[in-house]
Amino acid sequence: MMTNREIVSAYYQMWNEKDFDKADKLCDEDIRFRGSLDITANGIEGFKEYAQMLTKAFPNLYHAIEISVFENDMAAIYVTYSGTHEGKIFDYEPTGRRISYSGASFIHIKNEKIYSINILGDLNSLHKQLSS
Repeated sequence: MMTNREIVSAYYQMWNEKDFDKADKLCDEDIRFRGSLDITANGIEGFKEYAQMLTKAFPNLYHAIEISVFENDMAAIYVTYSGTHEGKIFDYEPTGRRISYSGASFIHIKNEKIYSINILGDLNSLHKQLSS
């Protein structure tokens, strides 16, 4: 049995390893997901498509947990995302630049699986870095 802290840690490890098959074990099959790019994906397959799109744009994307707060079945995580822009994202062609932006993730866990994630990403900062 995994604790909520272990589940969240495994979730971010999955992102950093780009091993999205682990989502089958970590996430509810009907996961409701809103990513840092303000894109919504529902279900594990939708989540995996979002993850592949994001890691195609930033192949070395890294999620650094800065702050984590856990209460009952909820977690709030402040994350810094960093990577190199090597694939098209939004309307931006690859720049080869390093990017870094922040996000606040609100995670709901039910029955030892991530049931929903709502992420507020600092898109203003990301757009500035991609367009300059």
